[in-house]
Amino acid sequence: MLKIVFGDIENSIYHPPTWFDNRYEDEWITDPLSVQMIKDIDKSDVISPHLIESPVLGPISTKELSGGVKTLMLMAFDESGKIFNASSCGNNCAKWIVAIAGRKDLTINLHHVMDFSSVGEFDALMLNTGRMVHSYEEYVDEALGIEER
Repeated sequence: MLKIVFGDIENSIYHPPTWFDNRYEDEWITDPLSVQMIKDIDKSDVISPHLIESPVLGPISTKELSGGVKTLMLMAFDESGKIFNASSCGNNCAKWIVAIAGRKDLTINLHHVMDFSSVGEFDALMLNTGRMVHSYEEYVDEALGIEER
């Protein structure tokens, strides 16, 4: 289940890429989910846990992946109980956030209204209000109401 909280919250990591660089495990990189996310978001291929082939940058290290991919991997694999700021992700990460939440309970922190329109229907609990949303339209209505308060 996806749970979304807007604004600052205790136990959240504001800049997930820095957390990732100091906490990731090699097996996260070669997990099939990560390989798919890296290919989709960064348009890059995983060669090994320490080598990624980027069509733009050439061979890069894991630490040079985008902040969005790093944040998604934290959401998928980190077991620290931290809440990760999904505002460090681009809108192209929205479908992956929903997919990860389909595999496990996932609470994310947002500081902007992320565009989930490409996802289609999805369920999310808006923690600021306790309301459940079932579509992008309901999410936007709820998110904009939170921001106006």
